[in-house]
Amino acid sequence: MTGGRPGGTAHDRWRASRPTPGRVADRALRDWLADSTPVAAGGRAILLQIADPVVAAGVRRHSDFARRPQQRLAHTLMFVSAVVIGTDADAAVATAFVEHAHRPVAGADDVERQLWVAATLFDSARRAHELFGDPPGPDRAEDVLAAYAPIATALRVPATDWFRDVADFDRYWAATLPTLTVTDDARGIVRDLLHPRFAPAWVRAAMPLVRTVTVGMLPDALRAAYGFPWGPREQRRFRRAVRLVRGVRRMVPAALLRLPGPLLLRAMHRTAARYLAVRPDQFLS
Repeated sequence: MTGGRPGGTAHDRWRASRPTPGRVADRALRDWLADSTPVAAGGRAILLQIADPVVAAGVRRHSDFARRPQQRLAHTLMFVSAVVIGTDADAAVATAFVEHAHRPVAGADDVERQLWVAATLFDSARRAHELFGDPPGPDRAEDVLAAYAPIATALRVPATDWFRDVADFDRYWAATLPTLTVTDDARGIVRDLLHPRFAPAWVRAAMPLVRTVTVGMLPDALRAAYGFPWGPREQRRFRRAVRLVRGVRRMVPAALLRLPGPLLLRAMHRTAARYLAVRPDQFLS
């Protein structure tokens, strides 16, 4: 991994860990952000994140991935929904969950790693919309990048370390991808994620499609580093999967595409009530 971003500031833990108070005011942008199409790229984001050895080691040692591999994906989606389209209270609860989960994890406060995690979420959302949904034009892409900034600050990345514009992000992305290393920790997580042994039957039934989409969306070099086969047969299968997902998405009403976000937020607050035993507004003081 590269050693931080040019122009970054010293790590101010208190300022960086506060949820950004502003929510998305533009209704059209908010609807675009609430669209659940990026769920299709959730597995891709996780595989990109754990291609950083420090992230992979933390996930492997501190997550019950073998028994509940889908839980990390669900929690990631909850976090993104809360911070990007939720209220200040939603964002505060999501941030509290992250801080609680990261407390025992070595390297969890590393700004560089958390910037990478946030970057994978933006890039995967952008890629999902390009493949399956409503690709953002240049102006919209800039707005989406700005809307994803609170993800980074919720992960304790100083606000000034987020990207100035999409061109800045793309330079970072191109420079960082060649520095990634797929370790045995990462390969173990991938086995648990893409071949879950203890998942519900409906999850296991969906896994062939999930595997095809996840592997097909990876950058070529990273796909090879994980050891996934990628010949003409796999490419044809991926193209068919893209057509299927795109076709299904076109038939689903826009309101239903936005439904998973509120459902995830309700699930998050139920979990908070059980495990944190606090009210959301307690995080806003």
